[in-house]
Amino acid sequence: MKVIEIIVSPEGESKLETRGFQGAECQEASRFLEIALGTKKSDTATSDFHQTSLQQQTQLKQKE
Repeated sequence: MKVIEIIVSPEGESKLETRGFQGAECQEASRFLEIALGTKKSDTATSDFHQTSLQQQTQLKQKE
């Protein structure tokens, strides 16, 4: 299941966490929220970010 979680601290700082996305798909899915929430202070890639989706692997193989 793909999930985008927004965590807001008592000080008003927000944090986005994505789960279930592979590769850069998480950035594409959460981009509208990042724009709405304002300036980004940091970005930490999870192990899911470094995974290549099956679709991306197939596209790479077809190009070869």
